[in-house]
Amino acid sequence: MSNNRGRRYEGTKPKLNIKKVVAVIIAFIVIIMAISSIKKMFSGNKTNERVVTNAYYTVYTNGKWGVINSKGDIVIKPEYDETIIIPDNQKDVFLCTYDVDYNKNTYKTKAINSKGEEIITGYDEILALENYDTSNNLSYETDILLVKKDNKYGLVDYKGTELLKCEYESIQALKGVGKSFVTKKDGKLGLVDNIGSVIIENNYKAITPISEKFENGYIVTNDSNKKGVIGRDKSVALEIKYDDIKQIYGSDLYVVKEGKTWEIVNKEGTAYLKDKFSDVLSINGENILIKQNNKYGVLTINGEQKIPVKYENMQYAFEDNYIYKENGNYGIINLEGETVLKPEYETLIYREDAGFFEGNKKNQTESDFIGKDFTVKLSGILSELNLQNGYMQIRTDSEYKYYNFKFEEKSNKELLTTNTIFLDKKDGKYGYVNKNGVVVVDYIYDDAKEQNEFGYASVKQDGMWGCINSKGEEVIVPAYKLENSYVIEFINKWHRGEDLNLNYYTD
Repeated sequence: MSNNRGRRYEGTKPKLNIKKVVAVIIAFIVIIMAISSIKKMFSGNKTNERVVTNAYYTVYTNGKWGVINSKGDIVIKPEYDETIIIPDNQKDVFLCTYDVDYNKNTYKTKAINSKGEEIITGYDEILALENYDTSNNLSYETDILLVKKDNKYGLVDYKGTELLKCEYESIQALKGVGKSFVTKKDGKLGLVDNIGSVIIENNYKAITPISEKFENGYIVTNDSNKKGVIGRDKSVALEIKYDDIKQIYGSDLYVVKEGKTWEIVNKEGTAYLKDKFSDVLSINGENILIKQNNKYGVLTINGEQKIPVKYENMQYAFEDNYIYKENGNYGIINLEGETVLKPEYETLIYREDAGFFEGNKKNQTESDFIGKDFTVKLSGILSELNLQNGYMQIRTDSEYKYYNFKFEEKSNKELLTTNTIFLDKKDGKYGYVNKNGVVVVDYIYDDAKEQNEFGYASVKQDGMWGCINSKGEEVIVPAYKLENSYVIEFINKWHRGEDLNLNYYTD
């Protein structure tokens, strides 16, 4: 008897049981789908903690000043009587004033890092270089510091490397212009840049900017009270012979006065529009926005009238379009003399960086937002204009809505891509959802704000403000009125101080 039990017949190929294989595959797929569903269900409810870039901020508590980081942790213990200056909040450099004697008006200064170590030594004083924009908002130069030794001033970088020797009577930032510093030596003024290179020698009694851009040069005044323009490249852009020069620049044209007459001149000294205006507001190509006999209009450099000189006020907007004032209200007119927006606004501004107009009519609470086609796109109250990410937040009918600069409505999830929680409203109350729309903070707040760059969101309840963190957990129970605060913002337990120029936080 042959013993073939359990063996396949020789010469035949192995056969698969197709039904069993298909059943196993289907079962495997079902298991994978079930696991994925469970995983998605749990991840959908999960809210991650936001990743925050490290930065530093001045803090004030119990009458003393210190430093915190962007997580709200104390970096420098609040123990200083005077404000700690942080010229660049991305850099570990803090300027402290100590040993203050208010009766004798004496004090000491030092530059320290987050470990409390002195990082720049060998000077009597170390100071931040202040600057102000056209709205008089304070800022600090972010790459250099002012130092004093033996009653003379110089410049160093943040590592303490000397950029300019301490041999000047004073050094000040040129107001409204970056990377430009007026030096005083032997009673005469000169100018240096942010690496200590001399742009203008110390030969003048006055130096002012020709515009907000340092590339356009500087107006200098000599001992004979004659004025000219020196370029950033140290060249003489305009001969020093004029009695006055206005801080207006465009298309290599300057507004100058010789004797009692104003005129427009180019770099070669060719004159235009002599005695045709009392003031110039802007130069846009060959078009000059002028004032004459207390009226405004636009002429070309050859004297051709583009917009009649008859309006109460005027301001350049974009391309061929100007905001004008007539009968107490503002509208928009172009170089063809066509009114493209009727003068019906009490105020009207052009937001150049965003490319739209914002107008307010008399007794109107909400603003009209007007596109470049001069039609009203929407109305509301501008709560935020975020130029970096290209969107604006508009409050209308007690709700916040988001739009890009094309006036397309977007969801906060589309725009605030780094947020972990998102403001939501239901039945007149505010709460927060995660990126999957799952509610992580119940609708219990009367007012609230989106998560800020530090991962915290301000919430209001019963007239008081507090905050939640990036996971939606309440960090500060609403307990602050903050009635005088222009900006309501928290970093952990610290809230923004009232003085925006100081840029500090307090508890």
